[in-house]
Amino acid sequence: MTQNSSLNISTDETLLNEDEAAELADELKAQLRAGNTPKADAKHIQRMVAGLGDRRGLLRRTFAESLGIVGKAAVPALRTALKEHSSDTVRRAAAKTLKLVGDPNTLPDLLEALLNDPDPVVQGSAAGAMAIFGADAVNLLLEVLINPNSTAMQCGFARWGVAFVGAKAPDALRNAAQSDHAEIRAAAIAGIGEQIHTLGDEDARELLLSALIDPASDVRAEATTLLGKLDDPSWAQPMLLTKLDDLHPQVRKNAALSLMKLRATEAISELRRKKSTEKDESVTTILQLAINQLAAED
Repeated sequence: MTQNSSLNISTDETLLNEDEAAELADELKAQLRAGNTPKADAKHIQRMVAGLGDRRGLLRRTFAESLGIVGKAAVPALRTALKEHSSDTVRRAAAKTLKLVGDPNTLPDLLEALLNDPDPVVQGSAAGAMAIFGADAVNLLLEVLINPNSTAMQCGFARWGVAFVGAKAPDALRNAAQSDHAEIRAAAIAGIGEQIHTLGDEDARELLLSALIDPASDVRAEATTLLGKLDDPSWAQPMLLTKLDDLHPQVRKNAALSLMKLRATEAISELRRKKSTEKDESVTTILQLAINQLAAED
């Protein structure tokens, strides 16, 4: 057992037994119902952190909510649990609880968990917690994408985190959409939809148009998917029809799926034309799916 002497926060991994956890959860719920903040001394914080390892989800939620209300006083114990605890359950819950606390100073800890924790659920929880910090988290998440040691799963979590940030960091995403790295441009394009749809961001719309002709197929594929999410068929449909002839099969598939999502029944004849000449069987399957769906709505 190690000890943080300045805050007297123990890293003892002793978990509460079921009766102890239930009793503590009842006490905390009573305090919360009464509008009281749970006790924030080291002993009580450590017991709540220990409760994060309980097998019962509702109890874990009570402990997490209580620690979230305690706030920054709980951060040292949660940091230690996230980094050092042997229980996957505790580390997962610690990452989610740091999201509730909302202290941006924990971003390095969450990034470390995303990159180094052996449990993929902890990695995903860390990425989700990072995303709530908006612009402060964007560059850290994007750097994961160009880190040669990042796994495909870690990159996927980072892209999800960037997309979740969305309109909370418009400047950061606009800058990222113009990066020299295709991986970063693709992630940024996937995340700017909310800026266009909710904020009416014309600069972001222009970046989307540029992404449709990006030399990297991954960027074009993300842009083509985004067109189907903007709920603007009259604007998107002509561009999606051109993407049916893209050189990369994934872009062609995404174009067909986006036309289907937009219920663009006017595109049925063009989809049929494209299907008659398409040589990639995986694309043909998606084209037929889009044709069938749109024909059913026509």
